[in-house]
Amino acid sequence: MSDFRTGRLPVPGASLNYEIRGSGPLLLLLQGGDGNTARGAGLAERLATDYTVVLPDRRGLSGSTLDDPAAPVTVATHADDTHRLLAALTDEPARIFGSSYGALIALTLAGDHPEQVGTLVAHDPATICLLPVPARDRAARDLAALDEVYRKEGARSALRKLAELVHADFSDTEPDVVPPAPREPGDLNDLNFFLSRDLPEIRSSGLHAERVAALATTAVRVVPAAGRGSRKIWNYDCARALAALLGTEVTEFPGGHSLSTHPAAFTARLHEVLADDRRPAAQAAKQH
Repeated sequence: MSDFRTGRLPVPGASLNYEIRGSGPLLLLLQGGDGNTARGAGLAERLATDYTVVLPDRRGLSGSTLDDPAAPVTVATHADDTHRLLAALTDEPARIFGSSYGALIALTLAGDHPEQVGTLVAHDPATICLLPVPARDRAARDLAALDEVYRKEGARSALRKLAELVHADFSDTEPDVVPPAPREPGDLNDLNFFLSRDLPEIRSSGLHAERVAALATTAVRVVPAAGRGSRKIWNYDCARALAALLGTEVTEFPGGHSLSTHPAAFTARLHEVLADDRRPAAQAAKQH
């Protein structure tokens, strides 16, 4: 195992739990869904050979506790948490990999604090706000259908619906990859929080096309990315829309929406994309 340590950061209304692995330039991982430090540990460990990998629990998930469980939690809230976490760890622009909801948070952060972001890889971004109206309506209907299943049938049924919407496919994996085991009752807390608190925020995000397009005038390098297996879902359309706003192309990754079907190939691709960093300055993390 790489060099490993944990930390906590008090922020307004919450306390953030995070893990740090490895050494080198700082790389922040922002997961989607109910991705917590346990779920992201494999990717973080593989990347820690070359980076100081920071893996947080998003506010409300696992170790990142809320002072008031009923207080609103928005995309802007998560972006501000991320801003504060980066400010505590480094004085330099950071590399960020954000997937799905995590990509939405990362793009919001980049719009608010471009000085904190060097390279941002936005994988299968949940940025329906950037889609043209027909595609945006389709995505909104999908999210509304998912919300209805959750409210009527609970988290397990909603998870199956979500897998259907993102075309989750564990029939095509690298050798030795095992499909996710059914969730245990005690493992549903984070999923419930995501479905009830975070998911509705995708439809009301304050991220707009003008703010994203403005990133092209900053030093932030945004890499719109998507899984090859995501071509038929709206997250890929979001990556295309992001690329069009920035005058670039979609960078494809092995697998689909999930980060776990092709772990070795996915990690190699991310290493490759991050290594193509046009900014000369290296980013070193503060030591804690």
